[in-house]
Amino acid sequence: MKPSICLFGLTAVFVSSLVCAQEVADKSGYLTDSAGNVVRNSYGDCWRTGYWTPAMAISECDPDLIKQEVAIVPQQKEIPVIPEKIVSPAIVRLSAGTLFDFDRAEVKSEGKSVLDEEIITGMKLHTDTGPLLITGHADRIGSEQYNQNLSERRANAVRAYLVEQGVDAQRLSVQGKGESQPDPAANTGIICRGMKGERLITCLQPDRRVMVETTAK
Repeated sequence: MKPSICLFGLTAVFVSSLVCAQEVADKSGYLTDSAGNVVRNSYGDCWRTGYWTPAMAISECDPDLIKQEVAIVPQQKEIPVIPEKIVSPAIVRLSAGTLFDFDRAEVKSEGKSVLDEEIITGMKLHTDTGPLLITGHADRIGSEQYNQNLSERRANAVRAYLVEQGVDAQRLSVQGKGESQPDPAANTGIICRGMKGERLITCLQPDRRVMVETTAK
């Protein structure tokens, strides 16, 4: 009887492994971190890649699309209609502290490595990547005009580096938002209230950022 028990145990493990493997969702249409978890924006929405299509939807991020696929039951034979391709932007958030020294607009070595990994590599792997919009953001320290100029200079610095790495300049556009759009998730307007000096600089770090947005061609 013992051999039978062992065989049953191995069979159970094998079946369990198959079930687990089937339950693993294909997340290739979404931006993931090193642990394989889907990255979400400050509003809790999953970041889709520039080549995402509805067929790549997963229940974790787009349950409505999954439900629609299950609910569709053909009633009669019809001429197939090719749906319009839905293109969703992929947005990469880059901390200004990683890209630049404080109050500077020259991309430092660490920042170049991040751009290589987060932007350049992705564009080489996915040649269907369309135009990129690079948006610089600043914190509220200093005058409004100064921060506007700083955000524009930082966005242009990122653009210049991407062009140096072979990205077509015609595919890149830049804009600066200055201090007008603090990071909504950080809530620095309340959290950093009353702070000064180094404490304020550290607290406002989330507001200093560069956003790179792209869509498929």
